[in-house]
Amino acid sequence: MSSAERTSTRLALVGLGAALPERVVSNAEVGAVVGVDESWIVKRTGISQRRWADPDDHLHELAARAAAAALDDAGVDAADVDLILLATSTADEIIPSCAPLVADLLNAKRAGAIDIGAACTGFVSSVALAAAMLEAGRIEHAVVIGAEILSRHLDREDRGTAMLFGDGAGAVVLSGSGGGGAVGPCVLGADGSLGPILHAARDDGLIRMDGPEVFRHAIDRMGDAALEACALAGRDIHDLDLLVFHQANARILQALIERLALDPARVVNSISEYGNTSAASIPLALDFARQGGLLAEGSSVLLAAFGAGLTWGATVVRWGPDAS
Repeated sequence: MSSAERTSTRLALVGLGAALPERVVSNAEVGAVVGVDESWIVKRTGISQRRWADPDDHLHELAARAAAAALDDAGVDAADVDLILLATSTADEIIPSCAPLVADLLNAKRAGAIDIGAACTGFVSSVALAAAMLEAGRIEHAVVIGAEILSRHLDREDRGTAMLFGDGAGAVVLSGSGGGGAVGPCVLGADGSLGPILHAARDDGLIRMDGPEVFRHAIDRMGDAALEACALAGRDIHDLDLLVFHQANARILQALIERLALDPARVVNSISEYGNTSAASIPLALDFARQGGLLAEGSSVLLAAFGAGLTWGATVVRWGPDAS
């Protein structure tokens, strides 16, 4: 489909919320188990700390907290929500899915509720699906959530993964009524032939990763998807106000900055605080940017992600109900 046909979806991005477990896990705690010091972790990942859920925490409760914060921010009543999309790879149970449990906690009685499984790309994939439903006029309000409790799927003695991953949730509200925000054309891709380089088997549920291969593909796929999404939206990546890549590793962010000749001041880097939170990383990074005064009404923002599958995706959005 041509860029002329893949026009921007005119809708409002009217709310943003985040939720994090209370427990802060330091590099000293993680490093003591894997046999490295704190500076070793920072040098290789850019991560200083991460949040891990307690044993009695539930993903659907964490996701509902983020969604409730986003709805409050948007001034939208849960009773008016038509669709809840929850991007996650770490649902509390095999069945039921988590999204219906989130809808129940929110008292969103009329909402359809669906889990989206696209690993770290799940939030971008969910934004694409929600935007399509809004554009078609089939719904008026959607809540898109990225939420993960990855700490339960870590081999705490695996130096390649134990220090990387954290837990958290972030959410946005998209509305087809009022406002003037925009979601541009969404680029989504997948390559299942490379699934084994980042996977968690059903027998033990632990994340295993070929770090060098993931690193290389993350840069290639996110970089290409970002440029394609900008081209389809008719935007130059260097003119965008904010660039929000999946927060996988600070070295990946730096490689993208160098490859695409980006202004580092416009690239959100929240990985130091949260680690890699998979599907939650982009909404958490948006919240981090807003807290830091980087995300304002009318900002043009790139969202780009890469994850297991392999999957990847990108889009350009204009943030906020007052965008024009």
